[in-house]
Amino acid sequence: MKQRNEPEPGVFNWLVIMAATCLLLYLFQKILWLVIPALLALMVYYCLQPLARALMRAGLQHGTAAKVLAGILALATALAVLLALAVVASHASSWQTMTGRYVQGGLDFLRKTESWLGDKMPMLRNSAFLRSSPTNLNAMGEQFTDKYLGLALMEMAHWLPSLLLIPYLAYFFLRDGNRLKKRLIRSVPNAYFEKTLLLFERVDRSLQGFFIGLMKLTFLDTACLGLGLWLLGISFPLQLAFAAAVFSWVPYIGSAVGCVLVVLVAATDFPNQPAITYGCIVLFLLVRMLDDFMFMPMTIGRSLQIHPVLSVIMLFLGAAVAGAAGLLLVLPVMGVVAVIAGSLGQILTDARLRARFRHANQLKLRLAGLP
Repeated sequence: MKQRNEPEPGVFNWLVIMAATCLLLYLFQKILWLVIPALLALMVYYCLQPLARALMRAGLQHGTAAKVLAGILALATALAVLLALAVVASHASSWQTMTGRYVQGGLDFLRKTESWLGDKMPMLRNSAFLRSSPTNLNAMGEQFTDKYLGLALMEMAHWLPSLLLIPYLAYFFLRDGNRLKKRLIRSVPNAYFEKTLLLFERVDRSLQGFFIGLMKLTFLDTACLGLGLWLLGISFPLQLAFAAAVFSWVPYIGSAVGCVLVVLVAATDFPNQPAITYGCIVLFLLVRMLDDFMFMPMTIGRSLQIHPVLSVIMLFLGAAVAGAAGLLLVLPVMGVVAVIAGSLGQILTDARLRARFRHANQLKLRLAGLP
């Protein structure tokens, strides 16, 4: 909760925050191989914090609890990476065939939709959209899978080893997180100690609220969308729902990709029942509305304290500066920058704190016998 005497950021402050966020996104894009594992490790750290406290209450030392949790996480991550590499290596060819079948199903659904629109709305039959319908859908599907699937699998194999950094970084967050905070706070002059302590607490609370809320939101999305897909009879409902929920971490683009994925599977499972595919689209839109009006306030809520209009503007700026990575990182980065900038502004503009700092320096000089 905000304090009563805490001023709202002005226009100039928000311009500085936006500029600093764009600069950080540009820099993060250059070391994305480290930023993504670090963010995932931070998410894991906040999720494991309650378990670490429970182990400490059970009698384990802080370092021992961190080692136990990090060891379990490292073993699980290594097994998952090895299993994923083995699955990719052994099923690459079959995945190419399966992907081609799903792409073909989606294209068939598109053709039937165009035909249905032409029957229901005769004025659209001569439109450029319907006349541009592909005549050889099989060739288009094969071209898509040959061109993009191999690149996607190679990119996946390239990113898998970097995931091993997650348990390594999470271990040091668990073991040395509080120690690092104490060392940073000790380097701050006593006059600014209380405000700096509040700054660290606000940054930690903001990040924790965002990441924990994101995990809860992913669970709720997976449960609702998976249940709906299961009732509609779609194959792999839970896996599809989880993939769509993870894709939605990237605003707008990720949601569109998740919807296309669901449509491709539904159109392939029920080629002669387009109503089921339309039902999947309606289901996806309903889940997104639940996200916006119910799940988001319940989970992430206002932990980042960013106005919706400013959020949309920053999403466009983040995409322009760092592409898809900018869309993924812009809101948490801006939330942290806003907290730091607001707290630093209060610290540096507080006349009482500056007077205390000057008085402390004068007192040190007198004790040292200097004029």
